[in-house]
Amino acid sequence: MINQALGMVPNASEHGASNDMMLEICHWFMAALFVGWSCYFFYTLWRFSKRRNPKADYHGVQSKASAHLEFSVVVIEIMILLGFALPLWGNRANQASYVNSPDAIKVHAVGEQFFWSFHYPGPDGVFGKQDPAFVTASNPLGLDPNDPNGQDDIVMHNELHLVDKRPVVIEVTSKDVIHNLAMKHMRMAQDAIPGSRIPLWFRPIRTGTFEMVCGQLCGTGHGGMVSKMTVETQAEFDTWFKENSDLQHPKAAAPAGAAPTAAPAAPAAPAPAAAPVAK
Repeated sequence: MINQALGMVPNASEHGASNDMMLEICHWFMAALFVGWSCYFFYTLWRFSKRRNPKADYHGVQSKASAHLEFSVVVIEIMILLGFALPLWGNRANQASYVNSPDAIKVHAVGEQFFWSFHYPGPDGVFGKQDPAFVTASNPLGLDPNDPNGQDDIVMHNELHLVDKRPVVIEVTSKDVIHNLAMKHMRMAQDAIPGSRIPLWFRPIRTGTFEMVCGQLCGTGHGGMVSKMTVETQAEFDTWFKENSDLQHPKAAAPAGAAPTAAPAAPAAPAPAAAPVAK
């Protein structure tokens, strides 16, 4: 309840409910501390005002109530850490098995000023090799044109598609400065660091279209570095995947066994001029 009041977006990931519960507990605890210490502050203003104490008392407060309160706060914080935070972290760490799961969707997310590129392996399930030497305007990720594994890969700009209830592993990197892939509805965020490819993993549990932003100030266009994430059924994902595979690799989309289109015939050479008749 307090999370929604503070503007938190709805959760759409498997692990998000545990995160939200932890935040809810922390928010209520901090609210209780705020109210309690505010009341204590105003009590001290009234209790030790000059009007009630015209003559200074150099012995100070003799009660141990404040020490007991501070000790109670420490005990509650330890309970939150040991009883909630560490088990939550342990459960999240166990979900790292998604990284090696054969069912997981694998995606490379590459940030640059000021957009995201999402790189999917093709139907063969293998990412093509990349090399900065191959980076061009038409090949922004530097896919090796000589690598057969990359001939069917799909690259999308500012558009990520995932499958409902299916794990996903996204390896995040950057081409220029430090960015951050912030997926608020999935309760995930990961810095994109040049030269590093860092995995993040989760499992969507809701279909729909969600917003992703860059969570790291990266330049003048930082505010416009917004991407769209669509979580859909497996059938919808397969349709989308095939359409984009056909669009980006039209040659690979030709039906097996189809006869290649004949090349246009070369124009006929002009007939040689007749030799002059001897007279």
